[in-house]
Amino acid sequence: MARRTSLEDSTCAIAQALDVVGDWWTLLIVRDAARGVHRFDALQRELGLSRKVLTERLRLLVEAEVLVRVPYQERPVRYEYRLTPRGRALLPVLVALQDWGDAWVLGDGATTATGEEASAEGRRVHALLGTRLPGLRLVDDRGEPRDPVDGGMPYTVLYCFPGAYARGASYPPGWADIPGTAGCTLESCTYRDRRGEFREAGGAVRGVSTQRADEQREFSEKEGLGFPLLSDAELSFIGALRLPTFRAAGATRLKRLTLVVDRERVVRDVQYPVTDVAGSVEAALSVVRRLGAGTATGE
Repeated sequence: MARRTSLEDSTCAIAQALDVVGDWWTLLIVRDAARGVHRFDALQRELGLSRKVLTERLRLLVEAEVLVRVPYQERPVRYEYRLTPRGRALLPVLVALQDWGDAWVLGDGATTATGEEASAEGRRVHALLGTRLPGLRLVDDRGEPRDPVDGGMPYTVLYCFPGAYARGASYPPGWADIPGTAGCTLESCTYRDRRGEFREAGGAVRGVSTQRADEQREFSEKEGLGFPLLSDAELSFIGALRLPTFRAAGATRLKRLTLVVDRERVVRDVQYPVTDVAGSVEAALSVVRRLGAGTATGE
């Protein structure tokens, strides 16, 4: 019978990584920490683990410097468990596993930038309604870290898109053949043209993609967008919300979806899938107007 040997002297990086995070529960703890679940009781509630097993897994992750304990209460001393830089570097691994599961376990393996509302990933995205975005920072198209939620406006529209480039030659090979990729420029420019209506209704607009900030800046300047594009190149936003992705030209890309978030970071509306790009902008504007009218009347 095959017997697992010690990985202590192994030169295989995969084996060494699995020695740290190869356990089922370990990766799920990392997943939930990325989602903003940091306290012991909250992790236990989310995962359904016994206190003994969770305590052991947390101890191992702290020893491996994937998590760090941060005190949040003095008497008695209680700790939160937060991802270290080493832990955040696992996010691409988790997103790749999610992408593989969406495509090959829950789907037919097709590469697509869209999906079905009734699919597992569609249900996952729509389950964000009423949840709160964890605190995080994304680099904007000027290279500055920025909160995705605009604290100065009642509502923020976050439209997530696969990728938009200033030059046609910059698009990855075969981009147009992937269902759902077309329309990123139209979507951004439609938000640009209606930016004043959003502001009048109490809504700020932010675009999010996994492109580099310099690529976003070049596109934004060419099209004169007038609102920030945010780079999730490190996949922290995707990891926090478990957003659907696909792979193209060796890079992880966001599938097209739209969230409307209030000042308290609560998701108030979800659009997924987005198949009518111009119509989705109109729908987002209608949501902001409706929410604003409800606030004004005290609903």
